Amino acid sequence: MKVSPTIAKMTKFDHKIERNWYLIDAAGKVLGRIASTIAKILIGKHKPIYSPDKDCGDFVVVKNASKIVLTGKKLKQKILFRHSGYLGGDRYIPYEKLMPHKADFVLKQAVKGMLPKNKLRAKMIKRLKVFKDENVSLQKQFIELK
Repeated sequence: MKVSPTIAKMTKFDHKIERNWYLIDAAGKVLGRIASTIAKILIGKHKPIYSPDKDCGDFVVVKNASKIVLTGKKLKQKILFRHSGYLGGDRYIPYEKLMPHKADFVLKQAVKGMLPKNKLRAKMIKRLKVFKDENVSLQKQFIELK
């Protein structure tokens, strides 16, 4: 069976991927909600050309990461687990100690957990830039998200 050239049109796989830059102000926003929004933009689900096997997401720049809010008792109860690989090398750090100094790390880990667990994850997380304070040192044209 032969496909006529009028029927065979450009599919979503043939589109050229254009990446935009999004600027998000995280001051006063809840950690999980802002992380899911960032993950959606990094994956590219907001675009009509989205496909799960293609990396078509955009760049995301987050400012004021130190002002992120955790709801309920999560600040005292939520714990970051790390292990060195040696016997007895497990470390438990409560978010209460972690948030003032490494809020950018906390946000990046939350977003990383929401990205697909495949080879595209490393490429997607590289397009996320997180800054603790107001100073954004990138000279780009941003699309601001409220």
